[in-house]
Amino acid sequence: MSAPTPRVAVVGGGWAGLACAVELCAAGVPVCVFEAAKQLGGRARRVDIEGHALDNGQHLLLGAYRETLRVMRLSGADPERLLRRCPLELACPRDGFHLRLPRLPAPFNLAAGLLTAKGCPPGEKLAAVRFVRALQTSAYRLADDISVAALLDRHRQTGNLRRLLWEPLCLAALNTPPQHASAQIFANVLRDVLGGTRESSDLLLPRADLNRVFPDAAASFIAAHGGEIRRSARVGRIEQPLAIDGESFSHAVIATAPRQAAGLLREHTETRDIAALLDTYRFEPIGTVYLAYPDTLRLSFPMLGMSGPLGQWVFDRGQLGNVGGLMACVLSAQGAWDERDDASLAAALHGELRTTLARALPDPAWHRVIRERRATFSCRPGLLRPAAETALRGVWLAGDYVFADYPATLESAVRSGCHAARRILREADDG
Repeated sequence: MSAPTPRVAVVGGGWAGLACAVELCAAGVPVCVFEAAKQLGGRARRVDIEGHALDNGQHLLLGAYRETLRVMRLSGADPERLLRRCPLELACPRDGFHLRLPRLPAPFNLAAGLLTAKGCPPGEKLAAVRFVRALQTSAYRLADDISVAALLDRHRQTGNLRRLLWEPLCLAALNTPPQHASAQIFANVLRDVLGGTRESSDLLLPRADLNRVFPDAAASFIAAHGGEIRRSARVGRIEQPLAIDGESFSHAVIATAPRQAAGLLREHTETRDIAALLDTYRFEPIGTVYLAYPDTLRLSFPMLGMSGPLGQWVFDRGQLGNVGGLMACVLSAQGAWDERDDASLAAALHGELRTTLARALPDPAWHRVIRERRATFSCRPGLLRPAAETALRGVWLAGDYVFADYPATLESAVRSGCHAARRILREADDG
């Protein structure tokens, strides 16, 4: 006799939970997704501002995000239409810095990009090539997990390439300041982005709001394959034998943020150690400041570096499917920016953008500041991460903090959700 078909509860309708549910539904497993909010997407979702469908934070994807691209296609979302693919290009006009990876096979594209970068002396370029070569030689494995700042010191990364390339990449990928960020996790990101195929290093810039990029298609796919999504359905307790609000399931995947996951795990003796671990996590904020200019304002590239002292990146939303002239300034991790009120922060970034572009700009017609106070876990050296499987029978974890090889990114969330789904399917086959 074949094993009975499992019925899985997925707690959390963010990218991890939805990826898990899509993977299970594709295999014919009934799924019920419980989402506490009215909207899907978790910490990467659509918001409506001044009549425009925007996002709660500016996200970009990379060509190395293979699981995200695969699950998008599986759910019916078309990455070619929804994402603008560009070779990796980083420019900071204020500092005269510009790096672009040519369309050459890897690793020649990276070497050529570093050696032809503008705004940094030859010595820095050669040191950067040696740094990357040292990482490749060690298969991107470090003898000890130190801070990114210490790693850069060890490999003599200084000057503009450190300030305008490596440190901004660390902030963008790990959302943790280089002096506190895990060098091993940073090396893992460099391995996949710069050490893979040429396409792995491509920037994938969303042309649509984040819900259209994946959550909307995922919801339609789940419904079309016999699954169910319950919005405004907060789960306060997972009962044993496995049940939620008296409804029985064979498995449950907790795909919430760490704090909410700890609350569900703390009540059970088998998982109190995981809850205690998650209680020790620190978190980093992300700010996005929208500035609305006349639609004639257009950046030379959809994404530019701002060189501070507050602003880090600015995205031209007009080139990404929104109204022309709308700029999104991104501020990662804890810093002086988060000590300012919204009005003074918007005014400061307006001034920095004017300096970055070296031109006069009219005052924005409107601005909006969005702060995600606990956007990501602080990705520090030696940080312990929980496994997907728990000691509580039938209960699994998914989320960007579960996938131990990566920082808190959309890709790590999706990978963790797919991993939990595959383990459940394997368990059902073995059962």
